[in-house]
Amino acid sequence: MRRPIATGTEPDMAELYEDKSWSSEDGLSLHYRDYAAREDTGALPVFCLHGLTRNARDFESLAAHLSEKRRVIVPDMRGRGKSDYAPSSDTYKPKQYVEDVELLLAELGISRFISVGTSMGGIMTMLLAANHPERIAGVVLNDIGPEIEAAGVERISGYVGQGRSYPTWVHAARSLCEVHGDAFPDYELDQWLELAKRFMVVSQNGRISYDYDMAIAEPFSEAGNAAPPNLWLAFEALNDVPMLLVRGELSDLISDATVAQMKARNPNMTTLNVPRVGHAPTLDEPQVRATIDALLADLA
Repeated sequence: MRRPIATGTEPDMAELYEDKSWSSEDGLSLHYRDYAAREDTGALPVFCLHGLTRNARDFESLAAHLSEKRRVIVPDMRGRGKSDYAPSSDTYKPKQYVEDVELLLAELGISRFISVGTSMGGIMTMLLAANHPERIAGVVLNDIGPEIEAAGVERISGYVGQGRSYPTWVHAARSLCEVHGDAFPDYELDQWLELAKRFMVVSQNGRISYDYDMAIAEPFSEAGNAAPPNLWLAFEALNDVPMLLVRGELSDLISDATVAQMKARNPNMTTLNVPRVGHAPTLDEPQVRATIDALLADLA
C-alpha cells in the first residue's frame, strides 16, 4: 500500500544523499536516505533510526555532518515518510521494524556499523544488538533506555495518531508548541517551524499534516508494544560497546534511576544531559554534536 504523496519542497541538503528503497518480507517498499561519505576514509557507516512519529528528515542536519567522513543510512520505518503504509497496523511494532532493518543491512552487505537511535530507534538499536551484538561498534541512544517511564508513554499516547492538519506552517508550529512546549520551554517560533517541517508535509489537499500513518497509534497503546519486555537483556548485549546516552534534562521517558542502572551495567557509557530540553533532544545541540563527534573519532 503506497503512502499518500506529499507535495512539500525537497530539503536544501538533498544533494548530499540519494533516495533509495528496499523491500520488506510482506511486500512493502521502504525508503532510506543514503549519504555517501564525502571523504573516503574507510570509516564504519552510521545507521540513524528515528522515533515513533518521526522520519528520515529528523536526522537531516546530523547525517549531513557525519557524512563528511562516513556513509550514513537513514531509513523511514514502515508507515513513515516515503515508506509504504502497512495494510495491517499489527506490524507497527519495534520487532517488525528491526526485521525490516535486518533486510536492509543484508542487502547493503553491512556487517558492522554505528547506530544512532532516537527513542523508538534506540529500542531498535538494543534489539539489533540482542540479535548480533558483534555488528555494532558504537551506539548513541537519544533519550531512551531499557526501562520506560509510564508517564512518558501516557503522554505520547495522548497525541499520537490524532490526524490533525493545519492550513499554514505557522499554525502547525503553534500546535506543536501547545503539545510539546513543556519539553522545549525556550523554543522560539522559528525553532517550532523547523520541527514542524521535520514532522509534517504538505498533503495533496494543500493542508499540512503529520508524515506518518495514523494507525501506528493502535499497537502503541497495547501493553508491551511501546517497548518489548526484557529490554535489559538486549541492553546488556551492548556491555562492551562504546555508548553515548543523550538525555533531555526534562525528559519524562527515562528516569535518573534507569540512567544509573545503565551506567552500572555498561561502564563504557557516557551520559550527556541536555539542559532545558525534554523528550527528545534534536541531536543538533552544539554540546551533543561535539560529544557525538568525540565518540565516533575513537571508532574506526
